[in-house]
Amino acid sequence: MFTAVKPNRIFQDIVDQIQDAILRGQIAPGEKLPPERELKEMFSVSRGTLREALRVLEQKGLIEIQLGVGGGAVVQAVTPEIVADGLSLMIRSLDIPLAHLQEFRTVIETNIARLAAKRATPENIEELRAILQEGMDALDQHAGWEAYVAADAKLHMTLSRITGNAVYEYIQTGIHENINRYYAEFLEHEESVLREHYGDLKAIVDAVESGNEDEAYAAMQAHLRRLGD
Repeated sequence: MFTAVKPNRIFQDIVDQIQDAILRGQIAPGEKLPPERELKEMFSVSRGTLREALRVLEQKGLIEIQLGVGGGAVVQAVTPEIVADGLSLMIRSLDIPLAHLQEFRTVIETNIARLAAKRATPENIEELRAILQEGMDALDQHAGWEAYVAADAKLHMTLSRITGNAVYEYIQTGIHENINRYYAEFLEHEESVLREHYGDLKAIVDAVESGNEDEAYAAMQAHLRRLGD
C-alpha cells in the first residue's frame, strides 16, 4: 500500500500517501493503519518523522491516535465537518484577507439565498421571522452589537440549513461561528449602521418568503456588498 519516501520531501510524502489511501477507500473508517513498526519499514523513516506525520493527519481529522493496549492510528470517516473545522481555524486566526472572505461569501451565500427561496417551508419562514425579531430586539434594547451579530449569524446558518445541503450548512457554520473577530475589526458598530444591516436581512427573508429566487439572490448580494464597503 505504501512505498519508501523521497529524501527531499519525507514528511509530506508520508502524509500524502496515507491521506490518499484513506480518501481512495483503501483503508475504511474504523480500521487501523499498520502498526508503527511496520509503517517505519514501509516508508523507511525514523520513528520521530513518522509520528510527526501521524500528528498532522490527526489534526486534519483523518485519523485518531488511540493509546494503550490495542491502540493505534484509527481511520476516521471523511465528513463535511473536516472542511468546516479547517475553515474555522483559518477564520479565527484572521489568516484570510477580508476581501477574500467577502468574495467567497458572495459566491456561496447568494446561491444559498436563492436555494432557500426555492425550498423554504412555512415552518422555515416562521423560524427566520423569529430570528429577525431577535435581531430587532437586540437593537431596540441596546443589547450591544455582539447580541445583534449573534442573531445575524443564526439567520445565515438557518438559511444554509433550509437548502437541505449539508455541505453548505457545515461551511456556513464554520464561517459564522468564527467571524466575530472580523466584525470586531471591520464592522461599524453604530446603531444606525446595524439598523441598515438589519434592513438587508429583512429584505432577504422577505424574498425567501415570497419564493422569489432572483430577488433573494440580489438581496443577499446587496447585503454582502454593504459589508465589504
